[in-house]
Order: sequence, then structure tokens, then C-alpha cells
Amino acid sequence: MTQGLHGVRVVAAMEAAKGIIVLLAGFGVIELLHYGLEPVADELVRHTHLNLASRYPRIFRDLLENLSDQRLWGLAALAFGYASVRFIEAYGLWRERRWAEWFAVASGGIYIPFELYELAEGVSWLKAATLGINLAVVGYMSYALWLTARPPPQADSSLLR
Repeated sequence: MTQGLHGVRVVAAMEAAKGIIVLLAGFGVIELLHYGLEPVADELVRHTHLNLASRYPRIFRDLLENLSDQRLWGLAALAFGYASVRFIEAYGLWRERRWAEWFAVASGGIYIPFELYELAEGVSWLKAATLGINLAVVGYMSYALWLTARPPPQADSSLLR
């Protein structure tokens, strides 16, 4: 990695943070197995003062009622897998590995069509910010790859004499 590209470490920290968040969510899913979904759903509805007769709380409640322990373990496994990928990417970026830079461009770029689709469905500041941050990360990592692919400038030997 080219000296002075401290932003790559910022991207590494962002990837590690995403891994931590998803890892915590995975532990939350496992915790649901111990307490059962029904009391958790009831407490969430009570705490947020949701009207169970409205559409979104009903969809959420139906989803929770149809989740089995096997599906929860599957969701937890997916969360741990995703977090592992984020941690590996963060490690590679922090240790200035070229493969991690390529991976960062690919793993960030894969979301852009979906983010554009979501933005086309309806504009919100969250959707626009997500797309903007992702485009900035992919652009920056592409720039870092471009810099590391170029040979370092050679000193003019005539100036050294």
C-alpha cells in the first residue's frame, strides 16, 4: 500500500465495526433461543407502543411466530459467517494486503446496484447516505489500488551527479 493512504485503515475500521455489529446481532439471535420469541415480541411491541392491528407490527409478529429454533440457528450462523468475512477484510486492509483492497472494492461494489434500486423506489436521507458512503469507499479503495499498481517514481540519475 502506498504511504500516506491512511484512509485504508479507516475503511478497515469500518469493516471491523460492521463485523462487530453483526456479531452482536448474531448473539442476540442466539439469546432469543433461550428466552423464546413470544415474550420478546410482546415486550418489543409494548415498549415501542406499536399498534398490533397495523401492517408492519403484524408482519413483524407473524415473522417471529413462524421462526423455528433451526431457522434462528441458521440466522446466527449467517451472522457469524458475515462477521468473519468483515473481520478478515479488516485484518487484510490493516495489514496492507493487496488482496484485501481488491476484496473491499468487490464487496462494496456488489451492493451499489441494490442501493440504486432502493433509491429509485423512494428517496430517503438514509438510502442516499448509504449509497454515498459506499460509493466513497469503493472509489477510495479503487484509487488505492491504482496507486499501488503504479511503479514508484524513479529519481532522475542526471540530477544525482
